[in-house]
Amino acid sequence: MKAYVESLGIIAPKAVYRNLTPAQLTERAVARGEGTLSSTGALVVTTGKYTGRSPDDRFVVDVPSIHDDIDWGKVNVPISPEKFDNIYNKMTAYLQGREIFIFDGFAGADPKYALSVRVVNELASQNMFMHQLLLRPTQEQLDAFVPGFTIIAAPGFKCIPEVDGVHSEAAILVNFDKRMVLIAGSQYAGEIKKSVFSVMNYLLPKAGVLSMHCSANVGPDGDSALFFGLSGTGKTTLSADPNRGLIGDDEHGWSDNGIFNVEGGCYAKCINLSHENEPQIWEAIKFGSLVENVIMDPETREFDFADSSLTENTRVGYPVDYIPNCVIPGVAGHPKTVVFLTADAFGVIPPISKLDKNQAMYHFVSGYTSKLAGTERGIVEPQTTFSTCFGAPFLPLDPSVYAEMLGKKIEEHDSNVYLVNTGWAGGKYGVGSRMKLKYTRAMVTAALNGELEKSEFELDPIFNVMVPKTCPNVPDEFLNQRAMWKNDAEYEATAKDLAARFVKNFKKYSHMPAHIVEAGPKAE
Repeated sequence: MKAYVESLGIIAPKAVYRNLTPAQLTERAVARGEGTLSSTGALVVTTGKYTGRSPDDRFVVDVPSIHDDIDWGKVNVPISPEKFDNIYNKMTAYLQGREIFIFDGFAGADPKYALSVRVVNELASQNMFMHQLLLRPTQEQLDAFVPGFTIIAAPGFKCIPEVDGVHSEAAILVNFDKRMVLIAGSQYAGEIKKSVFSVMNYLLPKAGVLSMHCSANVGPDGDSALFFGLSGTGKTTLSADPNRGLIGDDEHGWSDNGIFNVEGGCYAKCINLSHENEPQIWEAIKFGSLVENVIMDPETREFDFADSSLTENTRVGYPVDYIPNCVIPGVAGHPKTVVFLTADAFGVIPPISKLDKNQAMYHFVSGYTSKLAGTERGIVEPQTTFSTCFGAPFLPLDPSVYAEMLGKKIEEHDSNVYLVNTGWAGGKYGVGSRMKLKYTRAMVTAALNGELEKSEFELDPIFNVMVPKTCPNVPDEFLNQRAMWKNDAEYEATAKDLAARFVKNFKKYSHMPAHIVEAGPKAE
């Protein structure tokens, strides 16, 4: 391994460690001052300036072999091969004489589509994170390992924007030609994880596989389900169902054979975590997991999950087998049910509604949720967030590629599609109340087991979706947003305002066919 590291340009490394165990990596992280242990045995780190992804610092190297494939713009910002090489040379020089941690593993639980990924880390804690988040190799696989993509992460190396041609000290550079990713300046481990996903979002569609930012589980009868949703919508929470097997919580592929997990671990939000609401995640925070930016009592080492003083984006990474009912390997048949999750802070999206194929493609492309007042400076009213295909920051190809593949899959396998609002009811944020988790779970359960199909449905004229009148274990009045508002005129105005935002957002997809455009909300 030392010879390999030197071949990268990292000369005279102090030591090179490959595929250490979580125990070894935890020991080294603590000894190096990277983090401390909690009362549960989890390794706890703070990530400094960067407590989340830095989307403005992500670049794709523009080379002829991929130029026509990439959806260039705000998400996929081009950078020249020369600038990449310059940063690469400086980063490898920075790493000279340092301890190097390597993890070799796989992305993709279906061997037919698996990508071998080599992660080269400056930090033992980040290496442990990737050990848990990727699929771990057998000894036989490790002996024969050849990297298909290499990621080098050096948080201690800071770029100089005016010299390096980037926007800040942090930079995430994806080079499909050299099959390499560089991550500089950020200690947030999610950057490494999402870089793998970005790469898979390019490679899998080329192989005829729909890559998806979603969670997935499977019932006792083999009926699998997908859960799409942006951060904070309940994707991880709702897929971690004690009555169903967890395939994965974040990234999947849908091939001609069925679905498969891209990862070997989970990356769950911790803000306001409770054992009552999310027992499986709570119990996964133990030795071998990595906790980011959660405040901990320095004496008792107990967590305060309600404390957001460092960030709202507190996280824990753990292997999927920390969830008792996980499915290993993470593969299943074609999904019977597809669920789109939105945390609507305007309080007007129906708690659950059924979508046809065109509506499904519309809402998939829209990828709506909302930011809450108070979570970011300057936000006093709910803010609409539209993230294409529920994963805009990670999509190298045009959104239509993913949308068309989803529509085709839904049609081919006769999947039922539902839109579920995990946000507010009876008024917008600050007036109404958050959807009760027990009711949301009951609605999702009814969707998964087919009970919801027995209900009578009626059209919501503003959002243009079919809303059930009844659902087992849910009061009828809870299914009707309009009825839960005290002031009907206020509901009408707020709903039409949000519908207009959908319409405005969809105008940027000018190449979408008319039947998909017409499937969306009606502002007038």
